[in-house]
Amino acid sequence: MTLHRRALLFTGMLSAAALRAQDGPGGRTGGDPLGSPQWPGLRQQYLGSAPMRFTDAVAVRTPAFADDAMNVPLQVDARGLADVQRILVVADRNPVREVLAFEPLRALPVLALRMRLEQASPVRALAQTRDGQWPVGGAWVQAAGGGCTVPGATRADGSWKRTLNQVQARFFPNAEYGSRRLRVRVMHPMDTGLAAGIPAFYIEQLELLDAQGEPWWRLALHEPVSENPLLTLELPKDGPRAFRLRGRDNNGNLIDAEVKS
Repeated sequence: MTLHRRALLFTGMLSAAALRAQDGPGGRTGGDPLGSPQWPGLRQQYLGSAPMRFTDAVAVRTPAFADDAMNVPLQVDARGLADVQRILVVADRNPVREVLAFEPLRALPVLALRMRLEQASPVRALAQTRDGQWPVGGAWVQAAGGGCTVPGATRADGSWKRTLNQVQARFFPNAEYGSRRLRVRVMHPMDTGLAAGIPAFYIEQLELLDAQGEPWWRLALHEPVSENPLLTLELPKDGPRAFRLRGRDNNGNLIDAEVKS
């Protein structure tokens, strides 16, 4: 089943009432609607004293229960906000909490991916807008656990050596969003460094460039992104039809592929 079709089955998105802002003085939050004891530390680590608020304008959609903790579907949709500069995705209870950072640039502030979860956890999207505010959305995901501490299938059978950093990409018209949907898969084991005897080995950066070398979106990935990352992004309906996908992993291996609509 494709990630898009699986999204239709997502039942874990919190209700609008549960994610309404609970602001204190200066626009800062009053209480975490997900009730996570890890949240105060995460807030300090990633936001410091910057103003933030919980809101359903940042939609985080996941399954209510992750059948496969190594491949948990996740969609972040911040189209309800204006001037989104960056989106951080974090998992409160993962051993490596930061999943990725997404700069939409010329793309829509929408991203779908698969990630690893070590245990049941809140998963959050922290969106930074041009005015320095941080609207935050999130959802609880129940999981059997262990997604970060076992090797992936291609590591186990050794096939990653034959396919490392190969790219598959395809555009689809998306009438719902009035956009061009781009689905990209990059073949990579995305080792977390937490499985015995296997060091961390993961894609660090990806960006989509037009013929003039201008970026249309940019991603900084971290260890919790699933093996062979499958990423779905939304580009404006009008614009260039030819791009290059470029990036690198933490061992310096380069990613460079042509992407055409």
